Amino acid sequence: MSNCYILSIETATQVCSVSLSNNGRLVDSVFSNEPNMHATALTVFIQELLDKTGLTFQDLAAISVSMGPGSYTGLRIGVSAAKGLCYALDIPLIGINSLEAMLGGYLMNHEHVGEKLMLCPMIDARRLEVYTAFFDADGIPLTETHALIVDEQTFDAYLKEGFKVVLFGAGADKFKEMFASKEGLKIVEGFESHASQQGKQAYDKFKQQQFEDVAYFEPYYLKDFVVTKSKKNLLSS
Repeated sequence: MSNCYILSIETATQVCSVSLSNNGRLVDSVFSNEPNMHATALTVFIQELLDKTGLTFQDLAAISVSMGPGSYTGLRIGVSAAKGLCYALDIPLIGINSLEAMLGGYLMNHEHVGEKLMLCPMIDARRLEVYTAFFDADGIPLTETHALIVDEQTFDAYLKEGFKVVLFGAGADKFKEMFASKEGLKIVEGFESHASQQGKQAYDKFKQQQFEDVAYFEPYYLKDFVVTKSKKNLLSS
């Protein structure tokens, strides 16, 4: 089998990460969850990853990138870098839904065959809002990607129907206390989004030639970017 090296980029959340896969299998990755470092770290991480694996940019068959939803600034940085590399190297660009990548990462380490389960990857938006989509135990979508304001009753209808509900991702961690006593609902704490979660899906899309138009591809923001004024500016306006 010939090599198919795909460089994956994940900047939709606080974690900045890059990974390299070969025929869908992880080769290596570099990441950091320090805040606000995407702009300065991403290109450094990419070069570090290639140096670690002994590969060059010319060995890459494609670039995959987390397309959103997620952080507006993070997505802009990741997608801009991915497009620049694809244009310079003349290789395909593969867009990966951030939540579907998280789901793939979860399913790699958890098996729920035959269970009546609802899996909910969550990316933090702000306050009690998250970006999410619901999937069954086989990874089949139950809802489309959407923004959701969560309260104590959000999952009651599913729990009454006999579903076990699993929340994971940075957006889920903040609901630990809210759902501490909710029977049938579990929060997987500390689950992070990483580029390594894109490998299999990126390779599948590569084989099916499901590529993005490099010139026109834009992140999937889900919501418009809102510039908030500081209290100081509000008082002076």
